[in-house]
Amino acid sequence: MKSSKSEELEFVLETPKAYEAEDSPSAVTPIADGRFRDSYYAVKTLVGPGDLSVVFQPIVNMSNGRPFAYEALVRCRVPELSAPTALLERAVVLGCVGRLGRMIREIAMPLMSGQALFVNVHPLELQEGWLVRPDDPIYLHDHNVYVEVTESVPLTHYELCLNVLKEVRARSGIHLVVDDLGAGYSNLKRIADLEPHVVKLDRGLIMGVERNRRQHQLVSSVVRLCTELGARVVAEGIETTEEFKAISDTGAHFGQGYLFARPDYPLPKINWPGPSAVSRR
Repeated sequence: MKSSKSEELEFVLETPKAYEAEDSPSAVTPIADGRFRDSYYAVKTLVGPGDLSVVFQPIVNMSNGRPFAYEALVRCRVPELSAPTALLERAVVLGCVGRLGRMIREIAMPLMSGQALFVNVHPLELQEGWLVRPDDPIYLHDHNVYVEVTESVPLTHYELCLNVLKEVRARSGIHLVVDDLGAGYSNLKRIADLEPHVVKLDRGLIMGVERNRRQHQLVSSVVRLCTELGARVVAEGIETTEEFKAISDTGAHFGQGYLFARPDYPLPKINWPGPSAVSRR
């Protein structure tokens, strides 16, 4: 895709400067200048200006339906990359997932002034040092930012990622979220190691919970464990009133799913099942 001179300038201005390892205050060694430069050209082959947008889905308090925060979710106008997983997988192949994540945050943050925001971070963004850049949009946001790291993907450089997360969380208003607990490579020890502020339970644990007593007991136990370890719990993928009632009984702090609102922008109105849907305890 040919870009105009102004678009070319915009991309150049966003190109990160190289860090010198010996001068960097970071706990990690940032990726080399060549990798930054390569990702700049790679992302231009992936998407053009205007191809990306962001929608937001509320994360609601399970006791009263008020929004606790909103999750930023990317959308792409390129047909073959319209699914977020396809977009990220292609970015990984091209070696520009870190720069793509930065672009998404640059779109999302200005739209959500005054709102707490959950943002998804691919493990490669931790391994390549993108989040330790002091000019990242997460450090300029005027409310709490919750950095989601999926638990279903193994971190191949675990100690390095821990160091990055430690540095990121040391900055005011940035909190860690472990996403997708209960899917893929689930490892409860990660909760103890990472000490997240929030844990999100995968939809796989939620679906059918109202019909399965043992599954309900399992979710209740996981919620209790996370709470005892100092984390609040979000139940993802709540789609029916029956699931809502069952999850309310597990003690989960927050809920997210199509029952409350589909992702959208401007911010969607929250559909709250109401106090009558919650069993008295």
